[in-house]
Amino acid sequence: MTGFARQERHALCDTMLQVGPDVPTLCSPWRARDLAAHLVIRDSRPDLALGMFVPALKGRLDAAMTSYAAVAWPGLVDRVRSGPPFWSPTRLPPVDEAVNLAEFFIHHEDVLRGAPGFTRRVLDAPLEAAIWKGLRSQSKLMLRGATVGVVLAAPGFGRFTAKGPSGPGTAVVTATPGELSLFVAGRQRVAEVEVEGPDAAVTAISGEPLGA
Repeated sequence: MTGFARQERHALCDTMLQVGPDVPTLCSPWRARDLAAHLVIRDSRPDLALGMFVPALKGRLDAAMTSYAAVAWPGLVDRVRSGPPFWSPTRLPPVDEAVNLAEFFIHHEDVLRGAPGFTRRVLDAPLEAAIWKGLRSQSKLMLRGATVGVVLAAPGFGRFTAKGPSGPGTAVVTATPGELSLFVAGRQRVAEVEVEGPDAAVTAISGEPLGA
């Protein structure tokens, strides 16, 4: 692993050790320990991760989540920090960047912003650029459930149509790439963005369940 995905993985682990296993996250009702358990399973147990998409396998996933979440906190965070096993394709740097940068950036913010009174990070330009690059390819999936058109705009980086015109019109969402990434991943409540367009479109996109 290398690059920004690895950077965000380690930053998330540092934050989790600092705040502890029981802080709330934006993935309610998950606490930090539940989020860490999810990441370990995502990294190393694709057989269990299928339970997120296949109802018949959800029981096995839930049992594994409970088991991993009960591991002593420093050891569980170390499992997240060490990353996927040697056989995983995400050990390859380009795959890691494509698959894991948004995942670990968003989940880092899930921990940082899970409690009231959070302070937003100031991201450096190279990280914002990397998030923007990923956003261009991932946003269509993240917005597939949106009932309106969506244009994403990041001053200094560009703008593009993430979802074509639909329903009551198109909403133009403007922010930094990091905040846009949170918005399309369903964290509209905490994302610092400006949304413009027809009132119905603005209302819809601001409250709809988004994300993969």
